[in-house]
Amino acid sequence: MELRQLQYFQMVCQLNSITQAAKKLYVTQPSITNSIKNLEKELSCVLFDRSKKQLFPTVEGKVFLKRVDEILKLVDNATTEMKDYEDLKKGILTIGIPPMIGTFIFPIVFIKFKQLYPNIKLNIIEYGSIETRQMIENGDLDLGLIIGDAGNNILASLPILDSELLVCLKKEHPLRKKSTITFEDIKNEPIILLKEGFYIREKVLDRFKEKHIQPNVILSSNHLETVKGLITNGVGISFLLKEIVEDNDKITKIPLCNTIPIKIALVWRKNCCLSTVSKVFIDFLNANPLTTPENLD
Repeated sequence: MELRQLQYFQMVCQLNSITQAAKKLYVTQPSITNSIKNLEKELSCVLFDRSKKQLFPTVEGKVFLKRVDEILKLVDNATTEMKDYEDLKKGILTIGIPPMIGTFIFPIVFIKFKQLYPNIKLNIIEYGSIETRQMIENGDLDLGLIIGDAGNNILASLPILDSELLVCLKKEHPLRKKSTITFEDIKNEPIILLKEGFYIREKVLDRFKEKHIQPNVILSSNHLETVKGLITNGVGISFLLKEIVEDNDKITKIPLCNTIPIKIALVWRKNCCLSTVSKVFIDFLNANPLTTPENLD
């Protein structure tokens, strides 16, 4: 008994016709006819009722069809698994990640992932969360780590980390001794923000607007090291995630009186066909929740 014979038999059962099955499988009618006859001879039973114009499986044929469906399904699954395994050996994972979270997510998450899947190449696309979200919604990117409200009618999400923004000042700043800071405290301060397209920028500007304060934005940058350097040298103040600056002894970090909570999540488009490596990465993060940086050490 050959796999090809089972495929021929299954197709004839589905179409009730040797002629149609031959067209569907791109083979000749005699090939299918002889294959079925050989099957019947090997099984010592009649598989089709040939008394009518269309072919219908006999009682024995229906029993055999059930087993054939199971066998061919197992073969398909095995083929898929082998293809997936091959993809994991040569796959490329492209993921969007804002620079703001890349500085601490990358060493915690991606290095651990590479240890488990050393043959998967990582391709990081650095855009702000707003632009990354748009690229995923448009189908231009499979996965993205974004800051902000993640889930909607288009995107599925996996929560990664809850954080908050801290007001960052130079060490000698007059406000350094305050336990918390209000937007009134900094209404006249020179402000350094990330460029447009970054969720944190929009969130900070919205909060200023709520307080009816016009911020004194003197500079916008998408480079974190530039922002931190300007803060350290007293050029201005900024708002950064606590994980980015909590170990920086050159910058004073003070919580806002009314906290700006920040949620970080992995997002992907709902109801789309994700690549094997994308599914592996989602499963990896799901199995290793990043509630604290130590979780993936």
